[in-house]
Amino acid sequence: MKRLTALLLLIYVGLITAHAQDSLGAISAWKVESKKLDNGKFELSFSGTATSGWQVYAPNQVILEQPTTELKFADSSIQQEGEFSFSGTPKSLASHIFENTTVKLFEGSLVWKAVIRIKGEVPAQLQGDLFYTYGKNDEYYPSTKAPFTVALEGGVATDTKIKYPSIDIAKPVAPCGDEGTKGKTIWKLFLLGFLGGLIALLTPCVFPMIPVTVTFFTKKSQDRKKGVFNAVMYGLFIFLIYTLITVPFHFLDSAQSQVFNNISTNVWLNLIFFIIFVVFALSFFGLFELTLPSGIANKADSKSGLGNLAGIFFMAATLTIVSFSCTGPILGTLLVGVSDGGAWPLTAGAAGFGLALSLPFALFAMFPNWLQSLPKSGGWMTSVKVVLGFIELALAVKFLANADNVKQWGIIKREVFVGLWVIIGLLTTLYLAGVFSRNKKNKISPLRWGFTILFAAITIYLIPGITNTKYASLRLLSGFPPPLSYSIYPDHVLHAKGVKPLVNDLNAAISKAKELNKPVLIDFTGWACVNCRRMEEMVWTDHEVDSLMRKEFVVVSLYVDEKTKLPLKSRTVYINAAKQEENIVTIGDKWTAVQKENFLAVSQPQYAIISPDTIALTKTKFYTPNPTEFANWLKCGIEAHKKNHP
Repeated sequence: MKRLTALLLLIYVGLITAHAQDSLGAISAWKVESKKLDNGKFELSFSGTATSGWQVYAPNQVILEQPTTELKFADSSIQQEGEFSFSGTPKSLASHIFENTTVKLFEGSLVWKAVIRIKGEVPAQLQGDLFYTYGKNDEYYPSTKAPFTVALEGGVATDTKIKYPSIDIAKPVAPCGDEGTKGKTIWKLFLLGFLGGLIALLTPCVFPMIPVTVTFFTKKSQDRKKGVFNAVMYGLFIFLIYTLITVPFHFLDSAQSQVFNNISTNVWLNLIFFIIFVVFALSFFGLFELTLPSGIANKADSKSGLGNLAGIFFMAATLTIVSFSCTGPILGTLLVGVSDGGAWPLTAGAAGFGLALSLPFALFAMFPNWLQSLPKSGGWMTSVKVVLGFIELALAVKFLANADNVKQWGIIKREVFVGLWVIIGLLTTLYLAGVFSRNKKNKISPLRWGFTILFAAITIYLIPGITNTKYASLRLLSGFPPPLSYSIYPDHVLHAKGVKPLVNDLNAAISKAKELNKPVLIDFTGWACVNCRRMEEMVWTDHEVDSLMRKEFVVVSLYVDEKTKLPLKSRTVYINAAKQEENIVTIGDKWTAVQKENFLAVSQPQYAIISPDTIALTKTKFYTPNPTEFANWLKCGIEAHKKNHP
């Protein structure tokens, strides 16, 4: 279990530091140049200077079955021919790291060259990654990634357009639309985090600590005022600890604003989260205890004896660490669930979680008589953990479905998703009803019967979602399961409803709009976007909205998480408004950049209305579950188009 816990921590740290790792290494800046040798054949030259004390392993070596240097490209039509060549003579050294195996190292300046062959059309700019190895003394860093972009002589210029200068979303023809959803989202996620913290309070890792800790502070202090102060500070430190764990995400967010969306829609990360949540569920079922290494807890606990605020802080840290087996999965669910909204929503969720955990310690210290009204610890807390385990399993299915939906594997189609939830709901109901209990004589409390009925009702509600009937819409869960278009039934009775975008390419939509003299309704969406599916299933199907979208607009859906790679000539490096380089390799990269640069957002869904000559007709619209409100916005866009194109 220690190894498993360490693995989970490594995954968490890896998500935070993965972006930063690309810029680390012995060489601060590689200079990359190209020379045309023949049609489709080029020589790439890599030059740089190792920083003081570092040694760079020469190319064409294999150490621990790993090449010291590799060239990698995103397209199989680009291949390296032969080995690397280099100028100068590297230093030979018997390395004690590898049992005195002789290795070749460069110190100071170096120049490496490689010949590549490109099949088909040659792009004007070539993107790739140089992986090299460096170290010094006992340090060894293999496969350090150095992304590069280099111009190719005679290459075809990119046909990818990111910025549309005529679109000024700050000055639309009509002022209707949304100012943004950032503030609303943050408060919503804060409340969601607070709710998660209240649930965590009921777990056996936290609940018994409330009366013990409050009594400790009030009895140990010389007077009640001091005891209340210490308990309040204890709660404040708990709140701060949970809030501060999101600080690294702010550094990541400042580096690249859409990185959170990339994380939330990345296939492999969704599969990793699926595995993690299954592990969390098994832990809640009592198969093992998921804890942080005991050394961390012991160190924090040893510091709790310090006087004044320092000791109180380490007491709070000790509670945070030892309660990880209960709070970790709940907090992890919240953080993963909001990872596509940026750093501040993450902080808001964690802050709400920390506040809910910390409040009881302060409130019960101020009002000690309330302690008498607390229910006694007992078996009911185990029941809470088991039910949370079933919920974690349901969330694990959602992450697996995200990956499947993006890649279109056809494994977790809508009915399979709903069927798995029905099974989980049935097992939860049977557990709460005492079917799995060894002691059949134990009476079930009225509250437990209430939750049994609740989960039974949810399960019954889900069952029609497996069928090919009009009752399969599951409107209360709209957007959470895969869309109706991703069904095991070739012709689902509900699939025909709703607008189907004419095209999935913005330039094609603009051309169509010019031909028909209609405004363009842009739908920035994603395969794994829950609120996008809710809009399509609950708002787009509204009679008035459906009529307006079909008759008055050219509708285009742009999927920001589409992983299909662009043709080689369409890939480019774009310098965004923040003067940062963005590699445009996939279709999703392109639409993400278009959304951010022209419509100043990276969240989905976002809707924009532009004229055929790319003038912003309205402000953009975000998630709008009210069909009438969305229809009124569409009408505003139509009137703006008539005004702009009489």
